[in-house]
Amino acid sequence: MTICAALDAHEMADARPFDAAALPATDRFIIALVGLAFEARIAAGPGVFVICRDQQTDVTGVIEAAVERGCRSIISFGVAGGLAPHLRAGDWIVASSVIDAGQTRPTDQALTDRMLALIPGATHAPIMGVDTAVTDMHGKRRIHTETGAAGVDMESHLVGRLAADHGLSFGAARVVIDPAHRAVPDAALAGMRPDGGTNVLAVMRGLIARPHQIGGLMRLAGDAYAAHRALRRTRRKLGHGFGLLDAAEA
Repeated sequence: MTICAALDAHEMADARPFDAAALPATDRFIIALVGLAFEARIAAGPGVFVICRDQQTDVTGVIEAAVERGCRSIISFGVAGGLAPHLRAGDWIVASSVIDAGQTRPTDQALTDRMLALIPGATHAPIMGVDTAVTDMHGKRRIHTETGAAGVDMESHLVGRLAADHGLSFGAARVVIDPAHRAVPDAALAGMRPDGGTNVLAVMRGLIARPHQIGGLMRLAGDAYAAHRALRRTRRKLGHGFGLLDAAEA
């Protein structure tokens, strides 16, 4: 089951109440918070309740209903910008902690150990959560130097806050989509729809204005393909409840 949910006070002003009937009938499920529609489609499956960031439903009501139903864990899942220079598109990061501005929240040890066992080769390191996308190489380098974070995304810090507020264990597993050495072209940013899809006309307008971006766009497309492929392949391998239900109940 997947819903779209508001995740800050501004968004929740227009949010509608959550119907607890949308939750899984069983108490054995884990919440996965994602930012984009394609991530939600990949994350969905038995034993998983997916919350996709949007402005339609009050997330507090969602989490409270899930806790009342018996859910005890939440994870951040999807793609991330790479910060560590050795990471390439398609590489996994399993968070040791999540950095939220000046605060660092360690991830749950049992969930993290289980994800590391299920995702061989994943980098175990902090992930930085931000409210605005980090798309330039200098910004990525600065964050990595100052924090030691290996990746950056726009949901993991929200998962940490929700877990702290509602007494949930939490973890984060993210796939690198744009490596540290890669800047995201302006045309790609202009063409990104809220669901993660591409507005082709907006991209074309950006290319007409600045045709030198075409090389960067082609490299970004290759990176995106590698990241999507890694995300789908590993999600299939993880199976029911991301393979985390026993760890979540430990």
